[in-house]
Amino acid sequence: MNTNLIHHEDTRWSPLLQSGRHSAIKADEAAGTAPFHLDLWFYFTLQNWILDFGRPIAMLMERSPRTLPRAMIYLSIITFVMGASIHLVGDSVNHRLLFSGYQHHLSVRENPIIRNLKPETLIDSFELLYYYDEYLGHSMWYIPFFLILFMYFSGCFTPTKAESSMPGAALLLVVPSGLYYWYLVTEGQIFILFIFTFFAMLALVLHQKRKCLFLDSNGLFLFYSFALTLLLVALWVAWLWNDPVLRKKYPGVIYVPEPWAFYTLHVSSRH
Repeated sequence: MNTNLIHHEDTRWSPLLQSGRHSAIKADEAAGTAPFHLDLWFYFTLQNWILDFGRPIAMLMERSPRTLPRAMIYLSIITFVMGASIHLVGDSVNHRLLFSGYQHHLSVRENPIIRNLKPETLIDSFELLYYYDEYLGHSMWYIPFFLILFMYFSGCFTPTKAESSMPGAALLLVVPSGLYYWYLVTEGQIFILFIFTFFAMLALVLHQKRKCLFLDSNGLFLFYSFALTLLLVALWVAWLWNDPVLRKKYPGVIYVPEPWAFYTLHVSSRH
């Protein structure tokens, strides 16, 4: 028998065999359900609290159940870094002002250490800094973060209802995770962005349920964390609903006081 002929036949059919193997592997991956990523969510929550918001965002993108569009990842990272840079500069100045007697529960122009500045155009400069920090910086920082969270969440579904449950460790992490998002929403003044993301998640759950797809453990963890955050924000607003000073600071339709404003008004002022 001609061994060269056999070798030629094997090499001719090997690409088809390899393609079949790859297709089978992809089918198995698509049918499988990711286990609860305890290490991911534990370190994600811990690093958020210790290193401040968003530092470990790369961990979430690497462990996403679905492949995120490369262009979206690059654009999100660029916007994220720019927003973080703006925020950190403004935050550094803000903390230095706090040591000088700046009162966070008052507006920039009403603060005693600001309103007497001469010339008065300096006050406009501080208001511009406040805008860059609290509005522009936060928007460029938080929007990519919640977008990536939602993209991750959209891949956390399983066709098996029995797999739609959380282990005990996940339940323990829901409380610190929800508490952190509460701080994010209140101090960052991003309630509109948060509630929009939460409703989008809820709508996606209802839509996937019609296809007999259920949240896996990672999806349930995110959803319950956001639900707890919404409850904490509601309790926070109800508690401070009749505070006249904070009402003046946040006069809009959506009244969500910042924890730092509450601290400078009701805690630090007593010492």
